[in-house]
Formats: sequence, structure tokens, C-alpha cells
Amino acid sequence: MNACPAHLDPVSFAFYERSLKALNDAGVPYLVGGAYAFERYTGIARHTKDFDIFVRPEDLDAVFEVFATTGCSTELTFPHWLGKARCGEDVVDIIFSSGNGVASVDDLWFEHAVEETVFGIPVLLMPAEEMIWSKGFIMERERYDGADIAHILQARADSLDWRRLLLRFGRHWRVLLGHLVLFGFIYPAERTRIPAWVMEELMRRLARESASVPVADATPVCRGPLLSRAQYLVDIDERGYRDVRLTHESAMNEDDIELWTEGIKVDGERRRSERAPPAFPPRVRRQSRRSDLRRRAS
Repeated sequence: MNACPAHLDPVSFAFYERSLKALNDAGVPYLVGGAYAFERYTGIARHTKDFDIFVRPEDLDAVFEVFATTGCSTELTFPHWLGKARCGEDVVDIIFSSGNGVASVDDLWFEHAVEETVFGIPVLLMPAEEMIWSKGFIMERERYDGADIAHILQARADSLDWRRLLLRFGRHWRVLLGHLVLFGFIYPAERTRIPAWVMEELMRRLARESASVPVADATPVCRGPLLSRAQYLVDIDERGYRDVRLTHESAMNEDDIELWTEGIKVDGERRRSERAPPAFPPRVRRQSRRSDLRRRAS
């Protein structure tokens, strides 16, 4: 019997262990991501109850069926990228694309997956390159994954498949370049760990694009919604820009966008309800700060 990690309660541990065993027994392909893959690649542990698996869109029904056999309820939370399996208060996120409809799970995720054990059970982890790709676009007010990318680069730059990473970002190469420039700012002594040819290629693209004249468009596009579902709505709703998610650059449709946008309010209410109350009343806190200032002054 595998030991329960200290950060998990036994009920949650049993649920996750049972789920992984059921998926393995059924032979349904999946990849473990989230905190468990991030720790494997960076050595940075995050003790959360969140558990993410990644599957190909065509395998989603089979995954739902497996969870149903274990007594879980399942839901297609967002039809363009996310499902969930629930058992009591415990949840497994079943991810098959990304919130912006760009980073869809395909065969390459599995071809380059990494063998590992989670909870003592053999699994495959999502590749580091695909983790960078999917995290690269997360730039919300309440969540920015740039630090995660910097830590993955700091730990894995020498072993990354850079050509595949460039291929993944494709026409969105400016997003990758932005993260690489920031990496050199964050770790100035390690900036040369990014292969010179990668930076040269991206800078060539930047120079070539900067020298060209943008194509005139009666309704210019805004790519902001690929980075944040909330912060660029003003450009779409009030400033006359076209939503890039309704072009070939994203797999989303109008219904997906509407549901994903409605989720902003739901997620905001959930975050507010999860905030812990202050450890002591505000008046006491103010008094403590004044006392601290007096001590420093004396």
C-alpha cells in the first residue's frame, strides 16, 4: 500500500490513487500535469489538492466512462478545453486543450511524455515543452504563469527540444520570445543557456516583421484574448477590435467564448469565498503596525 503524502488527506489520496489505477487498468491514454509534473521538471513542490490529467479530445468519452465506473460524476465544464470528475469534495481536472483554444492535446504530447510514478503508480507526465506552451499564454490579473516558465527554463533549458517548442508556438512566436527575454532579465548570469540560434531566429523574425507594413484591415484583430479572457474584453466590446478567438488561430466558437466569459464571474465569486479571514481584526493589525513603527523609530 502506498503512503499518503503529508499534504493530502487520506480521502483525497485514496481518490487520486483509485483514479490512476482505474485509468491504467482500462488502458485509456492520459498524462499527468499540474503540480506533479512541475515538481518533476523544476524540483519546486506545490502542496495543493489540485490534480490535472491531460487527454486527447477523442479520448475524453473513454476517460469519462472510466471515472463513472469508480463512482464519480463527470461534467464537460467548458466544451472547448476542460472536463471534471468529482467524488465528494475531490476533483480531477480533465484537460484536452487550453482556455484560449490554442494548445490542443495531440499525439506529440504522448510521444514525448516522461515516465514517472505518482502516488507509487506508474504514469506518463506531460512534456516540459508542452507545459511551457500551454502556460505561456496564461496572463490573467489573478494568475500569471510566467514565473513557472522561467523556472522550467532555469531547470531544463539544456535538454528542451527547442525546435518542437518553436513549432508549438508557431505564429505566436512573440509570446515565446517575450518569455525568453524575461528569462534573461530574471537570471542574467544564465541567459546564455537559451541556445543562441533560438534567440537569433526569433530576433530575425522580429526584425523582418518590424520592417514590414502591417496589413490594412477594416476591423483590426486583437490577440489579447489569447492571453487573458477578461482584460481585453474592452477592446472587443467597446473599441472595435475583432476577437482573434473567432479566427483560425483558435479552436473556439462563439458559444465557447460566451461560456468562457461567463466563467469570469463564477471564478471570481469562488476565489472570494475561498479567501481566508484575517488572522486578527483590522484594528489590532493597525495597532501592531504602529507599535512596530515606534519600535523602529526608537
